[in-house]
Amino acid sequence: MDLPGLALILQAALSPNPEERKAAEDSLNKFQYTPQHLVRLLQIIVDGNFDLAVRQVASIHFKNFVAKNWSPDEHGEPQMISATDKGIIRQNILGFIIQVPQLLKVQLGECLKTIIHADYPEQWPNLLHWIKCNLQLQDHQVFGALYVLRILSRKYEFKSDEERSPVYHIVEETFPLLLNIFHKLVQITNPPIELADLIKLICKIFWSSIYLEIPKQLYDPNVFNAWMVLFLNILERPVPLQGQPTDPELRKSWGWWKVKKWTVHILNRLYTRFGDIKLQNPENKVFAQMFQKNYAGKILECHLRLLNAVRTGEYLPDRIINLILQYLNCSISRSSMYQLLQPQLDMVLFEIIFPLMCFSNNDQILWNEDPHEYVRKGYDIIEDLYSPRTAAMDFVSELVRKRGKGNLQKFVQFIVEILRRYDEASIELKPYRQKDGALLAIGTLCDKLKQTEPYKSELERMLVQHVFPEFTSPVGYLRAKAAWVAGQYAYTNFSDQNNFRRALHCIVSGLKDPELPVRVDSIFALRPFVEACKDRDEIRPMLPQLLDDFFKLMNEVENEDLVFTLETIVDKFGEEMAPYALGLCQNLAAAFWRCLNASETDDDGDDSGALAAVGCLRAISTILESVSRLPHLYVQIEPTLLPIMRKMLTTDGQDVFEEVLEMVSYMTFYSPSISLEVWSLWPLMIEALNDWAIDYFDNILIPLDNYISRGTTHFLSCKEPDYQQSLWNMLSSIMTDKNMEDNDIHPAPKLIQVLFQNCKGQLDQWVEPYLRITIERLLRTVKSSLRCLLIEVIADALYYNASLTLGILHRLGVVSEVFNMWFRMLQEVKKSGVRANFRREYDKKVCCLGLTSLIALNEEQLPADALGRVFCATLELLASYKDQIAEAQKEAEVEDDDMDGFQTDDDEDDESDREMGDDEEEDGDEADSRKLKRLAAQAKGLQPEDEDDDSEDDYSDDDEMQSPIDDVDPFIFFMETVKGLQAANPARFQNVMQTMEFSHQALANGIAQHAEQRKIEVEKEKIEKAALS
Repeated sequence: MDLPGLALILQAALSPNPEERKAAEDSLNKFQYTPQHLVRLLQIIVDGNFDLAVRQVASIHFKNFVAKNWSPDEHGEPQMISATDKGIIRQNILGFIIQVPQLLKVQLGECLKTIIHADYPEQWPNLLHWIKCNLQLQDHQVFGALYVLRILSRKYEFKSDEERSPVYHIVEETFPLLLNIFHKLVQITNPPIELADLIKLICKIFWSSIYLEIPKQLYDPNVFNAWMVLFLNILERPVPLQGQPTDPELRKSWGWWKVKKWTVHILNRLYTRFGDIKLQNPENKVFAQMFQKNYAGKILECHLRLLNAVRTGEYLPDRIINLILQYLNCSISRSSMYQLLQPQLDMVLFEIIFPLMCFSNNDQILWNEDPHEYVRKGYDIIEDLYSPRTAAMDFVSELVRKRGKGNLQKFVQFIVEILRRYDEASIELKPYRQKDGALLAIGTLCDKLKQTEPYKSELERMLVQHVFPEFTSPVGYLRAKAAWVAGQYAYTNFSDQNNFRRALHCIVSGLKDPELPVRVDSIFALRPFVEACKDRDEIRPMLPQLLDDFFKLMNEVENEDLVFTLETIVDKFGEEMAPYALGLCQNLAAAFWRCLNASETDDDGDDSGALAAVGCLRAISTILESVSRLPHLYVQIEPTLLPIMRKMLTTDGQDVFEEVLEMVSYMTFYSPSISLEVWSLWPLMIEALNDWAIDYFDNILIPLDNYISRGTTHFLSCKEPDYQQSLWNMLSSIMTDKNMEDNDIHPAPKLIQVLFQNCKGQLDQWVEPYLRITIERLLRTVKSSLRCLLIEVIADALYYNASLTLGILHRLGVVSEVFNMWFRMLQEVKKSGVRANFRREYDKKVCCLGLTSLIALNEEQLPADALGRVFCATLELLASYKDQIAEAQKEAEVEDDDMDGFQTDDDEDDESDREMGDDEEEDGDEADSRKLKRLAAQAKGLQPEDEDDDSEDDYSDDDEMQSPIDDVDPFIFFMETVKGLQAANPARFQNVMQTMEFSHQALANGIAQHAEQRKIEVEKEKIEKAALS
């Protein structure tokens, strides 16, 4: 297709007529794989004779096609773009990116990123040469070279080790040129705004090149100093006033402020890497000493001068304030830096840090004009990362933690003075915003104040005198802050429980506040009060109204943390939530659909709706667990949850798949029976597992087990769909897949075990197929954990039907190989003497039942020598099983004794933190270093003796699901089988007993005695169980 024809199709893609648009898109899809199509698109993008809208459509189509097809995802996939077309694109795109308008440059930049990530350096060796040449030219060429170099350097930003090696060559070739350009740009007086873009690109290139590791070229003191002089120049130089936008959003993104931000970023990164000599490797120590001596202090001085803008009311972007405070925060624990900071510490603390903690003009505007956005920003983790207020709170926390001596007392006195002035002022003159900052400080210092006298004993009085009155403040943000502070101190041991009660009632009243942020802060504060409440009668009468208020708020705000409070209430009251369970699930389901719709229609990348949706599902699971002993409720709840489970078990639910599977697990386990509607979810899970959900195999295992074990009759009888066949198709595909690692298929043999244990005598036709794939996998398995599971499948098959199973193993010609492997695995021990395999009680029990089942076979099926071998192995395993159970019981008793004497003390902290003036005599880092060494020494003592531990095999019995063999006692089963052998074939029994060594005969007597004892115990357990029911 020629250019004009292609341009017409692109023009039609802009048509307001849906049919014309669809036809154009179909044509583009039809021709996109034809030779030269991509080249023609690029020609249209750069041709100024075409309409800009057409060029933009071409650039988007070009970008999407390159992203999808330039580099196939899988090795061996066909190349959709010819090598010739790729060569033409690479040859021309670099020059074109300089020529096109910004609108198109963004799209071509994305394409260039894709191509560089795929092709450099192997397929595009001359890229660096092009960059070098253009860096030595003028204006647009220099910008284009910097733009491309930024993309190239970003490819290696997070690469380490050998993947990072191309960076060193890039730095060697380009950094001298960059330094020269940077130097010239900095010398220009009254620089135009366009230069800011060039300097910003240089900063970004430098950042990407040093993020993980400093290139060796920069270890040269002269080279490094040349760069640092320029960065410090940028840092100290005032940002031009002329041309600054008045709009706050545009102003913070203005070129010169961006340059300042990236400079601070770089200097902070260097400081975190090299500001502490103690943390350096030997090869970096000299460089770190040089950085600390020559630059760290200068940077601190520059930062403090910049921060002065906060005092004088001048403009400084929030992000820069945040970054500078991070630098100051890191300086607290470093002695030399703290000494430099100390003379100005009072000014920083009281004139910069504290004002940043107070409610601001911007806060007030947002509170009034968009309370939802105020709430979102207040509880957004990403916003916290960039927030000056959060950085100020972190600074105060770090200061009192690392340099508490003197500073804590000084800061508390400052706060007390603000509180005093506030109390004494008339209503119209009260410093409300300073009171807000003081309350924030009190909440921030919560942990420290609860540990430190004299403040610790005064906390309750402080709350009553200065926090509780603000619950009824005429100022909304103080009511909100009072709720927040109360939540921080909810776990305080109140000497007067009426004070706890008063705070709780004020928090609950806050749920009805006319201001949205107050209601939200109240619901969050309620959570720790519910957890800390010792008498549920305090909350019980409020539950109906409280839940009503909760869901009203959920209708207004999508926030994951809201659901945490509900989960806490449900956990606290357990089965008492039964009357509300259906209503709660209905409300949460409705909230889930709302959040889901909001996240699907959200274009600004905010994922709060998606997070809240996850929270709703998690809360539903918490409710299902709380009423698990009331199965009739599951029948009522099921219709509400089915639509969610149906939709979210498809690709639509990939973000919440784990949570939905948990709901299905509850519904299939606790419902009185599994309904046909819930059975309809089986094919969805199997399809997902076959298609994309293999990472969730462990989670899918649980509901599949429930279907088979609790719906055995339906599983075996239903042919439409055929559950047995679909399970076989899935399991055989996974077990025979040579690309799947041993660790990834553990659930497959577990499911086969579920089948054999639950469908005894009803799956004869499936025994051979399952044994065949089990043996095939066993013979090529490397990991001992998977080998154990596969052997246990064989053990379960023997327990299912020993005669049938042994016959199949004979037909497959693997009897000797399988049993030799099994017995060898039973004998293997680690250096410490513990068994290397079948380490859990469950593993040993399954093996015991399988081996015991062989004893009942006749001599034709199991010759005398084989019987003797099986008999001895079973005795040894039963003895080991008996010892393990006894040890577990002993440990449980010790644990119970420990718990009886266990007393919690929230204030059990280092004595040095308790008293004023004793907490930080030493350099903070040295203290931390000693603590780390102490912890390391303790950890060393806890390391396992065996270096050859197969860690993925070391899981406990309590992760096993319920099983039909739970009620089978292996000792009784063994003795009854042996007695059966003795009765049926006395000579065979006599022969095996006489040929055994004395040690095994003694074992047999011990096991027989234990079996008789177990019979008595089992009967006693049955009587007790019957009496309880």
